[in-house]
Amino acid sequence: MSHIVIIGNGISGITAARHIRKRSDHRITVVSGESDYFFSRTALMYVYMGHMKWDHLKPYEDWFWEKNRIELKKAWVEQIDFKKKKLRFSSGEPLEYDKLVIATGSVYNKFGWEGQDLKGVQGLVTKQDLIELEENTPYTKKAVIIGGGLIGVELAEMLRTRKIEVTFLVREKAFWSSVLPLPNAKLISDHIKSHGVDLRHNTELDKILSDENGRVRAVKTKDGKEIDCQLVGLCAGVRPNIDFLKDSDLETDKGILVNEFLETNIPDVYSIGDCAQQKTTIGLRKPVEAVWYTGRIMGETLAYTLTGERTAYQPGNWFNSAKFFDIEYQTYGWVWPRPKNNEQHFHWQHESGLKAITISYNSEINEFLGVNTFGIRMRQEVINLWLDEHRKIDHVLANLKLANFDPEFYDRHEKEIFRSFKNNLEKAY
Repeated sequence: MSHIVIIGNGISGITAARHIRKRSDHRITVVSGESDYFFSRTALMYVYMGHMKWDHLKPYEDWFWEKNRIELKKAWVEQIDFKKKKLRFSSGEPLEYDKLVIATGSVYNKFGWEGQDLKGVQGLVTKQDLIELEENTPYTKKAVIIGGGLIGVELAEMLRTRKIEVTFLVREKAFWSSVLPLPNAKLISDHIKSHGVDLRHNTELDKILSDENGRVRAVKTKDGKEIDCQLVGLCAGVRPNIDFLKDSDLETDKGILVNEFLETNIPDVYSIGDCAQQKTTIGLRKPVEAVWYTGRIMGETLAYTLTGERTAYQPGNWFNSAKFFDIEYQTYGWVWPRPKNNEQHFHWQHESGLKAITISYNSEINEFLGVNTFGIRMRQEVINLWLDEHRKIDHVLANLKLANFDPEFYDRHEKEIFRSFKNNLEKAY
């Protein structure tokens, strides 16, 4: 019986622990300094907004861990001795392991801005970040958010529920246009503004200015404008949380380098989740993916390997989902912000500005490549099948109703969507 130690109690580490237990009697210890128990990170915002309490974030009752013989240790790992197979902590005795899984997740980016470490300047990734936000915002009338991604828009929504004025600085000409095609990005920009957010495109942070007490008082943009604020949200993306591993023998780049079996260069050491980086990219995916469901798949995959059935990581077709204030977003397959060779986009948008579809297809062979939906829920299993079967675009359009959670919506707009697509197709030729 091996002692398997997992560093990190996020979705990756806990999924691995649960599935190792289902398949074996190995001793399992999960180490995390962040929280006593696993919690749903994607729901942190709802605690701040008053929709949920802390205890509601725990998917499992506290007795679950002891009953399933998963030991929990609340501590920060300071160093790993890979030769002696020991973890060293900021206090207390070291912990020995037979096999080690590193699942330490992400931290928010800091790009060396002047003033980035002032009081009132923070990101929003961990439980500690949310506690800090609760401490910072009672005295905050104005906030500035840096970086136009998913965490930034969550923070904007959170702050607006407390009537805090929000200025949102994004480098792109429309919100998240490095990921979304321009019509989709403009739709989201307009929606964010409709919630009273001062969204400024083509704007970059120069420096963060301090008052006499070492607290933020304003930011200065690259075009010389000064914006007063008592809070700055650093939301310009995340990076793998691997600083404690520098100067070790573990092979790292942006993240911890792993092969298709999630193995590192050191025997009996594995990495999963946001902190892992694929040595060989999988299809068109990025080598580091800070996405909830890929972390879950990695955790389950590694559990097979650690219980005697060596299994390669296969994430399947790309998908993701998010919420921009009132608009739910889903994406399946590949819809690039700027179409690649032979890629054609079909855009349909409802006059309300709250619902839209973008479909991507190969114009040479008319093959369906992917779809973005806004305010319209799709059935993943149907779209997965279309992608796996390399379906033609006309088949997808004729059967969109099968993929729709809300057929009534589709019935009402079916003719408009088809007419729009027909015009779009004619323009393409």
